[in-house]
Amino acid sequence: MLTNLARFRSKRLFAVLHACTMLMAEIDDNARVRLTRRVRLQIDQTTGKIVLLFPEGIVELNETAQEILTRCDGRSLGSIAVALAEEYEIDLATLAADVREIVADLQRRKLVELL
Repeated sequence: MLTNLARFRSKRLFAVLHACTMLMAEIDDNARVRLTRRVRLQIDQTTGKIVLLFPEGIVELNETAQEILTRCDGRSLGSIAVALAEEYEIDLATLAADVREIVADLQRRKLVELL
């Protein structure tokens, strides 16, 4: 039996997941994506990894996010997914869902914008 705290956390987690799912569902494949003003990709001098710099901080990117963000120059979300699917020989539907998820997360953080 769940305690009240466990029920609250469960409901809160569901609400967060639901909000993320709703945001992902709203992003159309024809939406064009670019970095917001004052956000840029740069190679970190210390680690040699590509990072996302913005006035309030820095985000170290994993390979997937790096591959997506290097293509966020006004291209459509669909064209980014197609290019990556062809380059890495991955199922387009699966990859498109991953691209939307990453873009939705970055949009929520105000690091990318949809045009």
